[in-house]
Amino acid sequence: MEQGHPPAPEVRHMSHTYAQNVIHVVFSTKDRRKAIPEEFQPRLWAYAAGVCQNLGILVHAIGGTQDHIHLLIQIPPSLPLAKAVQTIKSNSSRWANEEDHKFAWQEGYGAFSVSRSRFPTVLQYIRNQKAHHRRMGFDTEFLALLEKHSIEFDPRFVFG
Repeated sequence: MEQGHPPAPEVRHMSHTYAQNVIHVVFSTKDRRKAIPEEFQPRLWAYAAGVCQNLGILVHAIGGTQDHIHLLIQIPPSLPLAKAVQTIKSNSSRWANEEDHKFAWQEGYGAFSVSRSRFPTVLQYIRNQKAHHRRMGFDTEFLALLEKHSIEFDPRFVFG
Protein backbone atom coordinates (compact mmCIF):
# COMPACT_ATOMS: atom_id res chain seq x y z
CA MET A 1 0.00 0.00 0.00
CA GLU A 2 1.28 3.42 -0.91
CA GLN A 3 1.98 5.81 1.86
CA GLY A 4 -0.59 8.60 2.29
CA HIS A 5 -3.59 6.86 0.66
CA PRO A 6 -6.46 5.58 2.78
CA PRO A 7 -7.42 1.93 2.40
CA ALA A 8 -9.97 1.24 -0.33
CA PRO A 9 -13.50 0.94 1.00
CA GLU A 10 -14.96 -2.53 1.10
CA VAL A 11 -17.28 -3.08 -1.83
CA ARG A 12 -20.41 -5.00 -0.94
CA HIS A 13 -23.03 -6.13 -3.41
CA MET A 14 -26.56 -7.26 -2.73
CA SER A 15 -26.79 -10.90 -3.73
CA HIS A 16 -30.61 -10.99 -3.85
CA THR A 17 -33.46 -8.73 -4.89
CA TYR A 18 -36.04 -7.94 -2.24
CA ALA A 19 -39.46 -6.58 -3.12
CA GLN A 20 -42.99 -6.56 -1.85
CA ASN A 21 -45.19 -5.80 -4.83
CA VAL A 22 -48.69 -6.39 -3.47
CA ILE A 23 -51.24 -5.34 -6.07
CA HIS A 24 -55.04 -5.28 -6.09
CA VAL A 25 -56.00 -6.12 -9.68
CA VAL A 26 -59.54 -5.74 -11.00
CA PHE A 27 -60.97 -6.51 -14.43
CA SER A 28 -64.37 -7.21 -15.87
CA THR A 29 -65.88 -9.49 -18.43
CA LYS A 30 -66.19 -7.97 -21.89
CA ASP A 31 -69.01 -5.42 -21.91
CA ARG A 32 -69.47 -6.27 -18.23
CA ARG A 33 -71.73 -9.17 -19.17
CA LYS A 34 -72.84 -11.37 -16.30
CA ALA A 35 -71.06 -14.31 -17.89
CA ILE A 36 -69.55 -16.05 -14.82
CA PRO A 37 -72.29 -18.05 -13.07
CA GLU A 38 -71.97 -18.21 -9.30
CA GLU A 39 -71.52 -21.99 -9.34
CA PHE A 40 -68.58 -21.66 -11.80
CA GLN A 41 -66.78 -18.89 -9.90
CA PRO A 42 -64.85 -21.13 -7.43
CA ARG A 43 -63.43 -23.17 -10.31
CA LEU A 44 -62.48 -20.06 -12.30
CA TRP A 45 -60.89 -18.39 -9.28
CA ALA A 46 -58.93 -21.60 -8.57
CA TYR A 47 -57.77 -21.79 -12.18
CA ALA A 48 -56.63 -18.16 -12.08
CA ALA A 49 -54.75 -18.95 -8.85
CA GLY A 50 -53.02 -21.83 -10.63
CA VAL A 51 -51.94 -19.53 -13.47
CA CYS A 52 -50.53 -17.16 -10.85
CA GLN A 53 -48.68 -19.98 -9.12
CA ASN A 54 -47.09 -21.01 -12.43
CA LEU A 55 -45.86 -17.42 -12.84
CA GLY A 56 -44.38 -17.32 -9.33
CA ILE A 57 -47.11 -14.93 -8.14
CA LEU A 58 -48.24 -15.29 -4.54
CA VAL A 59 -52.05 -15.17 -4.35
CA HIS A 60 -53.50 -13.67 -1.18
CA ALA A 61 -57.13 -13.56 -2.35
CA ILE A 62 -59.33 -13.93 -5.41
CA GLY A 63 -62.99 -13.06 -5.53
CA GLY A 64 -65.59 -11.44 -7.67
CA THR A 65 -69.06 -11.74 -9.11
CA GLN A 66 -70.74 -12.68 -12.37
CA ASP A 67 -69.12 -9.79 -14.26
CA HIS A 68 -65.67 -9.19 -12.73
CA ILE A 69 -62.75 -10.51 -10.70
CA HIS A 70 -60.50 -9.07 -7.98
CA LEU A 71 -57.06 -10.47 -7.23
CA LEU A 72 -54.78 -9.53 -4.35
CA ILE A 73 -51.43 -10.77 -5.55
CA GLN A 74 -47.74 -10.37 -4.85
CA ILE A 75 -45.80 -10.18 -8.08
CA PRO A 76 -42.11 -11.13 -8.24
CA PRO A 77 -39.81 -8.23 -9.18
CA SER A 78 -38.76 -9.92 -12.42
CA LEU A 79 -42.33 -10.05 -13.79
CA PRO A 80 -43.88 -6.91 -15.29
CA LEU A 81 -47.42 -6.21 -14.08
CA ALA A 82 -48.85 -5.97 -17.61
CA LYS A 83 -47.39 -9.36 -18.53
CA ALA A 84 -48.78 -10.93 -15.36
CA VAL A 85 -52.31 -9.60 -15.92
CA GLN A 86 -52.30 -10.47 -19.63
CA THR A 87 -51.23 -14.04 -18.86
CA ILE A 88 -53.86 -14.48 -16.12
CA LYS A 89 -56.60 -13.10 -18.38
CA SER A 90 -55.69 -15.01 -21.53
CA ASN A 91 -55.17 -18.37 -19.84
CA SER A 92 -58.26 -18.18 -17.61
CA SER A 93 -60.60 -17.10 -20.43
CA ARG A 94 -59.23 -19.79 -22.77
CA TRP A 95 -59.77 -22.42 -20.06
CA ALA A 96 -63.28 -21.14 -19.23
CA ASN A 97 -64.25 -21.36 -22.90
CA GLU A 98 -62.91 -24.91 -23.05
CA GLU A 99 -65.17 -25.63 -20.07
CA ASP A 100 -68.19 -24.34 -22.06
CA HIS A 101 -68.42 -21.01 -20.22
CA LYS A 102 -68.27 -18.66 -23.16
CA PHE A 103 -66.89 -15.26 -22.23
CA ALA A 104 -63.93 -12.96 -22.62
CA TRP A 105 -62.31 -10.47 -20.27
CA GLN A 106 -62.36 -6.76 -21.04
CA GLU A 107 -59.22 -5.36 -22.63
CA GLY A 108 -58.11 -3.13 -19.75
CA TYR A 109 -57.74 -3.56 -16.01
CA GLY A 110 -57.20 -1.64 -12.81
CA ALA A 111 -54.12 -2.24 -10.67
CA PHE A 112 -53.65 -0.59 -7.31
CA SER A 113 -50.65 -0.93 -5.01
CA VAL A 114 -51.48 -2.06 -1.48
CA SER A 115 -49.44 -0.96 1.52
CA ARG A 116 -48.82 -3.30 4.43
CA SER A 117 -51.15 -1.25 6.63
CA ARG A 118 -54.05 -1.54 4.13
CA PHE A 119 -53.47 -5.22 3.35
CA PRO A 120 -56.02 -6.66 5.85
CA THR A 121 -58.73 -4.25 4.65
CA VAL A 122 -58.23 -5.09 0.97
CA LEU A 123 -58.06 -8.81 1.76
CA GLN A 124 -61.42 -8.64 3.56
CA TYR A 125 -62.89 -6.48 0.79
CA ILE A 126 -62.07 -9.11 -1.84
CA ARG A 127 -63.35 -11.97 0.31
CA ASN A 128 -66.68 -10.15 0.79
CA GLN A 129 -67.44 -9.37 -2.85
CA LYS A 130 -70.86 -11.03 -2.88
CA ALA A 131 -72.13 -8.96 0.06
CA HIS A 132 -70.43 -5.81 -1.22
CA HIS A 133 -72.14 -6.04 -4.60
CA ARG A 134 -75.60 -6.26 -3.10
CA ARG A 135 -75.12 -2.53 -2.47
CA MET A 136 -72.95 -1.39 -5.38
CA GLY A 137 -72.49 -2.39 -9.03
CA PHE A 138 -69.15 -2.91 -10.74
CA ASP A 139 -69.17 0.42 -12.61
CA THR A 140 -69.64 2.42 -9.41
CA GLU A 141 -67.09 0.28 -7.57
CA PHE A 142 -64.43 0.69 -10.27
CA LEU A 143 -64.85 4.46 -10.48
CA ALA A 144 -64.60 4.64 -6.67
CA LEU A 145 -61.33 2.66 -6.78
CA LEU A 146 -59.89 5.03 -9.38
CA GLU A 147 -60.87 8.05 -7.28
CA LYS A 148 -59.61 6.51 -4.02
CA HIS A 149 -56.20 5.95 -5.61
CA SER A 150 -56.10 9.44 -7.19
CA ILE A 151 -55.99 8.10 -10.72
CA GLU A 152 -57.05 10.68 -13.26
CA PHE A 153 -59.65 9.49 -15.74
CA ASP A 154 -62.33 10.71 -18.08
CA PRO A 155 -65.60 8.95 -17.13
CA ARG A 156 -66.65 8.96 -20.80
CA PHE A 157 -63.82 6.58 -21.68
CA VAL A 158 -63.37 4.33 -18.64
CA PHE A 159 -65.69 1.61 -19.87
CA GLY A 160 -65.34 2.03 -23.63
